[in-house]
Amino acid sequence: MSDESQSKGLLQQMEELMAALNADLSALDKDLQSAGASGRGAGATAGAREDVD
Repeated sequence: MSDESQSKGLLQQMEELMAALNADLSALDKDLQSAGASGRGAGATAGAREDVD
């Protein structure tokens, strides 16, 4: 494999990884935005429950 084709292959992999990361971050942002809109505090953790007496 030549250096040029190897570089193009690496560039393609990096672009795919960046696209996947961007999609994951967009989904996380959407989840966080909806969690904030539903009144959950910034310190809330997933699955956390408040005991109500």
